[in-house]
Amino acid sequence: MKLVFPDIEHKDKATAYIKEFYEYGSKINGSGSLDRYLRESTYEAWLEKVRRDMDIANIPEPRVPALTYFYIREEDEKIIGMINLRLALNDFLRTEGGHIGYSIRPAERRRHYATEMLKEALKVYDVIGIREVLISCDKDNPGSRGVIKNCGGVLKHERYSDTYHEWVQMYVIKR
Repeated sequence: MKLVFPDIEHKDKATAYIKEFYEYGSKINGSGSLDRYLRESTYEAWLEKVRRDMDIANIPEPRVPALTYFYIREEDEKIIGMINLRLALNDFLRTEGGHIGYSIRPAERRRHYATEMLKEALKVYDVIGIREVLISCDKDNPGSRGVIKNCGGVLKHERYSDTYHEWVQMYVIKR
């Protein structure tokens, strides 16, 4: 398994990845808005957005710089997951969103991919010097909560989100 920066060669596999969420009736998190771009625009426009998200000096308020990766299984080059790593936090992210958003395609869940992907992503924060990583999940998502705890997450707070219309738990992972 490896984290891979998106490029044009991933277009068909990325489209299939998002399509699987619709087929399973599953929420889409941590895709760096790929699902929205595929609905409203193009994969190519999303790639440009991913590149702009890395331009730290020119991120417009209230956005924050971020890195988005595909988590690819090397044997078949299938996109198993996606992870969005925010390099800074605004008020909303500090209370509800956290540093990280991620997803695993529905047909590949319950195989420890999410835990391994999160562990790999946390190494990025080690390199850039972020020592307390915030990560949230829906209170009613025991799978995500387990992944976060498996990676050292400790519950920081819980609150009702007017944005998501559900209870959100915020965890901190100290590095």
